[in-house]
Amino acid sequence: MAVVPEIAGLKVMVIDDSNTIRRSAEIFLTQAGCKVILAEDGFDALAKITDHEPDIIFCDILMPRLDGYQTCALIKKNAKFQAIPVIMLSSKDGLFDKARGRLVGSDEYLTKPFTKDSLLATVRGHARAA
Repeated sequence: MAVVPEIAGLKVMVIDDSNTIRRSAEIFLTQAGCKVILAEDGFDALAKITDHEPDIIFCDILMPRLDGYQTCALIKKNAKFQAIPVIMLSSKDGLFDKARGRLVGSDEYLTKPFTKDSLLATVRGHARAA
């Protein structure tokens, strides 16, 4: 369970209504040395973004109340947070879903279930870009 130097200390927010997905991401990211902020849905996330100012955000698409597309659009419309990379999470791997994610400003698309390696590789890619 080695800390990954290039991403250690990064604040990563995971927005997902699935407790299993949130916990898996939290374990993988914590082992790599990241600070993890968890949110159950878009409203919960929007309240926490201001307090924690994450470096990277993973956002599920299918959530109750405020879906991932709406959440991403709201984050990207805020001048203070628009530079934060938002990675859409979905069990769907369709072209339409990826295109719609791009339209609302997402930076990348990660299909669930993700592996530890794919999650950390995505974080590393955006950590270098930041």
